[in-house]
Order: sequence, then structure tokens, then C-alpha cells
Amino acid sequence: MTFNKVLEEIQLYEAGKPIELVVREFGIAPQDVVKLASNENPIGTNPAVAQVIIENAAKAHLYPDDSMFELKAALANLYDVKSENIIVGAGSDQILEFISHALLNETTTVLMSQVTFAMYEIYAKQAGAKIVRTPSYMHKPEEFIEAYNQHHPKVIYLCTPNNPTGDATSKEDVLRIIKAVDSDTLVVVDGAYMEYAAAKDEKYAISPSDLLSYDNVIYLGTFSKAYGLGGMRIGYGIAQSDLIRALHKMRPPFNVTTLSLAAALEASKDRGFVEKSVALHQEQIKRYEAFAQAHDIEYIDSYTNFITYLFDEKFNSTQIADALLQKGVIIRNLASYGMNAIRITIGTAKQNDTFFKYFTEIIA
Repeated sequence: MTFNKVLEEIQLYEAGKPIELVVREFGIAPQDVVKLASNENPIGTNPAVAQVIIENAAKAHLYPDDSMFELKAALANLYDVKSENIIVGAGSDQILEFISHALLNETTTVLMSQVTFAMYEIYAKQAGAKIVRTPSYMHKPEEFIEAYNQHHPKVIYLCTPNNPTGDATSKEDVLRIIKAVDSDTLVVVDGAYMEYAAAKDEKYAISPSDLLSYDNVIYLGTFSKAYGLGGMRIGYGIAQSDLIRALHKMRPPFNVTTLSLAAALEASKDRGFVEKSVALHQEQIKRYEAFAQAHDIEYIDSYTNFITYLFDEKFNSTQIADALLQKGVIIRNLASYGMNAIRITIGTAKQNDTFFKYFTEIIA
């Protein structure tokens, strides 16, 4: 069978290893496995949301409300925008797919930082677009503006805070990049971890309403992280209505499940759960920073719910990740990103105790 040639250039996305894999391969009991690889919320799902999921299970045979009226209204109220400014997807990465289908082809170019979310490249290559990366993993305005002037990309991806590194770009610098490009270039501001950045330093806080005056900018958000709904796969994009209408032409019917809609709607009502999640992170990440300093390990100052440890020649990220896996601790090896580094989701105090116990043994 002959496939489209663009597939030859696409690397498979490497998802975080599931708990079930560790149980099968190493015979470790499920309750003894600590998963700190996929940036899921370590305190789980809001109990009120879990109850709503149970209550709506009886509706599983019915198609969801394809207008998503209630959830859009809740998001509009949360961000001080209008429902017509919102598109909902099966995870915010489905919005990325819509963008690629709507704007990219073999004659277009996409600009992103040196190390960033892998799906930007994957979706762009599916459309045949060319990829251009800045020299740095950090989103430096001067690098983006220089690359823009040289390559005139159709889409620019700004991931802030950035996954998988954890650094963030200030609102001032994001606006500087936006103002430097013309209206035919779409700037995607991916705020999947924005709740954590906003709590750490307000100069990194970006709201969709900050960007709505630009007709070539879209903000992406998700319920997967601070809201604890990774398994529900639901995210959203917020932009001017003309752009949203165009993206809706890419959206398949009933792309978000009945249970996901119900869960996200209930989650949107409880900011207290989000604040609790962020507070746990702010408390526990200090342990990772202190550990790195005590053991002379370089790390990236994180504005997310994870931290990235950078290794020199003393350590090998693949060996460390494999050794931790055999102990039942799942973290993310960043070797596939060209980095000798590991990314660790900040867990509960008990989960972090387990990580430090085994990590200390391994690096010794």
C-alpha cells in the first residue's frame, strides 16, 4: 500500500508510559507505581466532577449537545469573552489539528522554538508544511522576530509555559512578537499550563481577553492539567469570531463526548479545586529545586506542574529513566527532544518521597 509521502517525515508522538506497562513488565503492584510522566493532576479529579460523570453515564447512548452551549457560556463568563469566540475540542491539541487543516499546506512554513510540544510539528508535517525552529528552547522575542522576517511563516506557535521545558514567556514579550507579524500569520498562544504561571508571577499571566483585539491570534486552554480532567480529553480555543467560524468548518460533529462536556462544565464552576492543585504544586516544587541545588543538578525554573532536570556528562537521561522505571517510578526522558534531561511531574508529597528515594540511589 502506498501512503502519502509526508508520513515519511513524521515521528510518532511518544506518550508517557502507562501504569499498566510497568505492572506487566516488572511485576510491580499497581498501587506501588508512581506515575510522574504525563503532567496529570496528582490529586486526581474534583469529587464533584467525578459524581457528575457517574450521573451522566446513563446518557452514554445519546449524542452530546453539539452546540456545547452550556460549556461555552461558562468559559465566556470565566474569561470575559463571548461564546462565539470559543471552539471546543477533544483536548486542545485537536484545535491544533483544525489549525493545520485550515491554514497549512506544502507551500507554507511553521515557526516554533527549538524544543516545544511535539504535536506542533506532527500536525504541520501532516499538512506538508515546512518547520522552522529558533536557536533556543526559550521563546526569545528577537529570535522569533528574526525568523519571522526571514521565513514569513503562516503559523507561529508560542507555548507558554513551554512543554516540555517548563519556562514561560512574559505577556510583554508575547505581545511584542504578535505586534511584529502581519495579519496573515496566525499566532497560537498555547496556555495549557497558564494557571500555574499566573499563580507564580503575574507578569507571565496571559488571559484570552488580552489577545482578543488581534484578529490573527488564538489562545488555547485545557481542562487536562489544573482541572484534573486529562482522561476526559477536553480543551478549547478562544479567538475573534471570524477565525473561530473558519475552524468550526474543520470540526467533526460530536467531537467531544457527553461525559467530557458534563465534566468540564462542572469543573469550570469550582476555582477552589484549581487553586488547591496549584498550591500543592507551589509547595512541592520547592523540594525539587532544593534537591537539585544540593546535588549540583541544573534545572529549568518552572512555571508549570513539572520540572526539568538538565544533566551534564555525569548522568545519562535514558539510563536514569530506565532505572527509575524498574523501580516503578515513571518520569519523562527528554532524549527524543535532543536533550540529556528528564521531566518530572510534581506529585503528592508521598509520590515525591518515592521519587527522591530511588533517584538518590540511582545517581549515587
